[in-house]
Amino acid sequence: MHQPDLAALADETGLGAAQIHVRGLTSGPTVWGRDDGRFIYPASLIKVPLAVAVGSAVAEGRLAWATPVTVDARNATVNDAPSPIEPGYATTVLELTTFMLQRSDNVATNQLYDLLGRERATADIHALGFRETFFHRKLSGALPLIDDPEATGRNAFPAHEAVGLFVAIADGRVPEAAALRDILATSWWDVKLSRGLAPGDRFAHKTGDTDEVAHDAGILTLAEGSRWVLVVYTELPSSEENDLRFGAFMRMLRPYLHAARPGDADRGPANGAPIPRDPWSTG
Repeated sequence: MHQPDLAALADETGLGAAQIHVRGLTSGPTVWGRDDGRFIYPASLIKVPLAVAVGSAVAEGRLAWATPVTVDARNATVNDAPSPIEPGYATTVLELTTFMLQRSDNVATNQLYDLLGRERATADIHALGFRETFFHRKLSGALPLIDDPEATGRNAFPAHEAVGLFVAIADGRVPEAAALRDILATSWWDVKLSRGLAPGDRFAHKTGDTDEVAHDAGILTLAEGSRWVLVVYTELPSSEENDLRFGAFMRMLRPYLHAARPGDADRGPANGAPIPRDPWSTG
C-alpha cells in the first residue's frame, strides 16, 4: 500500500491544518482523510450543493433548465470575473447555474437563492443525505455584505460532506449529475490544485476564496484513467502565494494517486513512507 501522510504533505507545502479528503473511484474504494471536524466557512464551495438543489428542482419539474429568469437588483454584488449577470438581465436557469459554477458568479448564485428558496434548497440537499449543509445567507463579493433580510447565519458545507457530494456527482447519484459534471469541467479558476496536475489530467472542480479561507474540490481523472475526488479546505487567506501552495501539494500527492492500490484506506497515515515516483515527473 502507498498511503500518503496528508498532514506531513500539508505542512511541507504550507497548507497548515487543512481538512483533506481523497477518495478513489476506480477499481474499489481508496479512502484517505485528515479532518478534525472544526467548522470552516465553505466560501464559494457552497455553490456546488446549491447547483445540486437546482438539479433536484429540474428533475422534479419545479424548474427547467430553460426557465426564463430576470436578474433582480437586490442580488447585485461584486464578482471576480466579467459577467453579463446584472440587474435586469434576461437569463435562464441553465445560464445562472453555469455562471455560478464556472465563473463563481455571486449575482447568479443570489438569484438562484431567490428562485429555489433557501429553505427548500436546504431540504432538498438534506433529502440526499447531506444534513450538515445549510444555505443561510446570500453571497457578497466584497464588504459591506449584501443586504439580505432573510439571512439566518453563515452557510455550511463541511469538507466531509463535500467529498461525499462530489462522489455522488461523479457516480451519477444526484439529479442532473451529468450536466453538473459538464459545467464543473469548464471552471475558469484553475489556479490551485490544477497547478500540480500533469498533461492529460482532467479536473472538474470548484474553488472557494475569501480573506480568511481558500479551498479547492472536485473530480479528478488522471491521464492513465483512474478517477478521484479531492477536497482541500484551508484557513489561508486567498492569495497567489497560497494558490501556489495548493499546486505544490497536488504535485506531491499525485504520485500516491498513480501508485494507489484498490482498497487502500487511511487507518493511520504512513509516516515516513517513500513517495512513489510520478511517471509524469522529469526529476
